[in-house]
Amino acid sequence: MLLVCNQAFSQVVVAIDAGHGGNDSGAIGQYKLYEKTVTLSIAKKLAALINKDRSLKAVLTRDTDRYISVFQRSEIARDRKANLLVSIHADAAPNRSAKGASVWVLSTKRADTELGRWIEQHEKQSELLGGAGDALSEGDNPFLSQAILDLQFSYSQMVGYDLATDILQELVKVVTLHKRAPEHASLGVLRSPDIPSVLIEVGFISNVSEEKLLRTDAHQNKIAQAIYRGIKNYIKANPINKEKR
Repeated sequence: MLLVCNQAFSQVVVAIDAGHGGNDSGAIGQYKLYEKTVTLSIAKKLAALINKDRSLKAVLTRDTDRYISVFQRSEIARDRKANLLVSIHADAAPNRSAKGASVWVLSTKRADTELGRWIEQHEKQSELLGGAGDALSEGDNPFLSQAILDLQFSYSQMVGYDLATDILQELVKVVTLHKRAPEHASLGVLRSPDIPSVLIEVGFISNVSEEKLLRTDAHQNKIAQAIYRGIKNYIKANPINKEKR
């Protein structure tokens, strides 16, 4: 199954999601660094790097300190015709010695739950699958709908895992890793069957040393550059067909 998009200059569109925002501060460090601030800053740095690359285009789910629901984030990415979604977060734990970055992808259990929801939403099927979705909606064949959406979810999960692996291979060059392989989780921002998605925890804001690093432009730039290289490496090895969906 091909992931496709109609964009000028055949650009791959990468949606960058800065976690939290507005009245949702996310984690707060001992020295009052807010997760929502770190994620937006890194997201903007990553977007700037991507937009310097003529083969790529970045779109931000938020570019200011405002609240967006988890489910709205993937909808914004879809409205902007994104091929990939990268959500930026900072971790926190009661154990203040915990440190390091990690990358998360959608769990099979969450994918199965979302599959049932999409099957019930005929108008969404059309949006996701184009003409095939219209035919499914008219025929009202839940078994065929399930089969096609299951394939879409499986493909999206596979791409997400491979993308996460490439990002980790670049992150390890600039930061400590908390998890060296992609982790699976039931996270709402990863729920799209048509947009392969990953969630990156850039470090533990609850760790004083990492909080101090995450406050600096230099460290944020290193993280943004590593994520960009990981995305670029994935796309080079796995060209994305960008014709109209």
